[in-house]
Amino acid sequence: MIRGTVIIDQQICKGCELCIVACPQGSLALSQNFNEKGYRYVELINDVCTGCVNCALVCPEAAITVYRQAKPAKKVQVKSE
Repeated sequence: MIRGTVIIDQQICKGCELCIVACPQGSLALSQNFNEKGYRYVELINDVCTGCVNCALVCPEAAITVYRQAKPAKKVQVKSE
């Protein structure tokens, strides 16, 4: 399984919750804390992110950056003669 993680810029997040709805893994939730502008921001709550980037695509503030781990290299089978 491909793993990923997200970094959310808490200072520009307005807590619209679009990313929470878009996340198929349920990895995001609203924080109980507020940013400097008075909005509750989104945070990563579960470490089950697959790096699908749905959250970043729907974020109107572009507050989310998604990082994915590289796919594991395929094993090459050597035929013996």
